[in-house]
Amino acid sequence: MIKSMTGYGRAEAIINDKNVSIEIKSLNHRFLEIFVRLPGVFSPLEPEVKRKVTDRFARGRIEISIRRDADQSANSEGRLELNMPLIRNYYGMLSALKQEFQLKDEINLGLLLGIKDAVTVAETEIDLAQVWGSLQAVLEEAMDNLENMRAQEGGIIGKDLQDRLGLLDSFLMRIKDKSPQVVSEYQKRLSERVKDLMGNFPVDDARLAQEVAIMAERSDITEEIVRFQSHLIQMDSIMRSNEAIGRKIDFLLQEMNREANTIGSKSPDAEISQIVVDIKTELSRLREQIQNIE
Repeated sequence: MIKSMTGYGRAEAIINDKNVSIEIKSLNHRFLEIFVRLPGVFSPLEPEVKRKVTDRFARGRIEISIRRDADQSANSEGRLELNMPLIRNYYGMLSALKQEFQLKDEINLGLLLGIKDAVTVAETEIDLAQVWGSLQAVLEEAMDNLENMRAQEGGIIGKDLQDRLGLLDSFLMRIKDKSPQVVSEYQKRLSERVKDLMGNFPVDDARLAQEVAIMAERSDITEEIVRFQSHLIQMDSIMRSNEAIGRKIDFLLQEMNREANTIGSKSPDAEISQIVVDIKTELSRLREQIQNIE
């Protein structure tokens, strides 16, 4: 099943009388990158959060934001604390400025309490093991929602990929049907050209047949067509699997492009050359599309 790398998931719950919400955004990326933003009190849980995400996703830039809001209980009150080291540092600098520039302004309580982070709300100690037991359930729900969105978008992308695979197969069949005619057309053109050049002199049919045989061997694209068809079958099979398939498909597209180049270089036929151009155009569109899938 194809999954897009872009999506969004959210979930929330009350944990220890506080509302905890988790938002997950997923963007395109060649590999898996995880960025976590969480409250300071939850910082020790970051490795666990990343491990959970790694277990669920294989590719994409995944941004996780965990918020812990105000207490939900009516009687809860935060305990205020003074950040004395910060206040002392500010007071020392202000005193030095006052003395250096002979300032008359007073360093009062209001000025000191106005310093950012001079007064903080003390966090009560929490049992992180207990919190993680509840938090991971919220994380799983957010990841479920993200995965559902990625799967929905992946279904749309998958249909487009299947349509393009069908188009590639039709192009290949046209080349396969045209290929035998190339040799006979070459033989006819060569024979006519030799007769024009030789005039009334007899034509060496054996030598002419030898030249045609050499050309047929050099321009034989049967092997490339068979390999290209094999890649199409493999790609269809991969797209039906439940694994992360983006990089596998990328590899197959490179192989198909290589076969298309070889077909184009070996075949002297203008129509086949044009079909090869059409194939490479579709392969380019497929490469752009798979940048969006996991």
